[in-house]
Amino acid sequence: MRARNRLAGLVAGSLLFALALAGAMVRGAATDTAPKAEDSLAKAAPVIEVKVPKPDENATPATYPVTSWLEAQIALAREGISSGSIDGIGGAQSTAALRAYQEREGIPITGVLDDDVKAHLVLMTPALTKIILSREDVARLQPIGKTWLEKSNQTALEYETALELVAERAHANPTLIRRLNPAVDWTQPAAGTIIVVPDVDRTAAMSKAAMLHISLSDHVLEARDEAGRLIVHFPVSIARMAEKRPEGELHVTVVIPDPNYTFDPEVFPESEEGRQLGRKLVLPPGPNNPVGVAWIGLDRPGYGIHGTPLPELVGRTESHGCFRLANWDARTLLDLAWVGLPVLVDP
Repeated sequence: MRARNRLAGLVAGSLLFALALAGAMVRGAATDTAPKAEDSLAKAAPVIEVKVPKPDENATPATYPVTSWLEAQIALAREGISSGSIDGIGGAQSTAALRAYQEREGIPITGVLDDDVKAHLVLMTPALTKIILSREDVARLQPIGKTWLEKSNQTALEYETALELVAERAHANPTLIRRLNPAVDWTQPAAGTIIVVPDVDRTAAMSKAAMLHISLSDHVLEARDEAGRLIVHFPVSIARMAEKRPEGELHVTVVIPDPNYTFDPEVFPESEEGRQLGRKLVLPPGPNNPVGVAWIGLDRPGYGIHGTPLPELVGRTESHGCFRLANWDARTLLDLAWVGLPVLVDP
């Protein structure tokens, strides 16, 4: 599902893009059923130069020193340390990711992308690459129903647009993908369209986790091994209502890739449609399923760790009750989790 077609070779030379990026993301409260939202661009957004530098000819193997927050986010993502949707902006989630990396590497924990950190955090391949939109990519796109009943009648809850598909495949914010590809017509991109994206593959699991740790105050989920060493670091959305935020030690009870989702009107008393239906509905799997592409159930009824149809809002908005990750991070966690895995939730 996540395989992608690449052009032969990597992006050669230097790619220079002027990116007018948003200074802030939408931060309003959202439930698991919130509609898709276009990213808003700040009128006075900074212009950021994004370069893929030539490798140091004296280095073996070739390395690419990190020169910007965009490259830092990509380098961190390759290490299993996520700053959320890659956007090139050094915000709170990027700072938290950098601090996690500094902790794991045993270097001073500052969260500052200074020259010392740039020298330590290097790329082994260029930050950007090109992919080709395939016929299969275009064929899988489909509109998503607006109501619970409409969604339950679909065969899958697939991507709605090519922009959504490409952004999620590249672990990136849709705004960044637009800015990297100003000539692409995103209303009807054809198969064969060449697209520049951050070069980030799904993180390979280094080992099974010995413990998951969720910090409610920091909106962070981390997996650690038996020695306490950090394996992965992800932003996470938590429940909007404090009384729905479990604390203490929980345990994983089930690990399910590509789950369906049962809509229960009793869980959504605010839903007018739910009150009229008066019955449960089963929604099919897919990246636009309310729990995304992964469900890791916990030993508290109705609670779990899962993906989301809105990865660019993870950590910035609040959930209906569960712990919500970007779909790509949720997939990585599937490989680390196991039934009985302790999950420590701190305030």
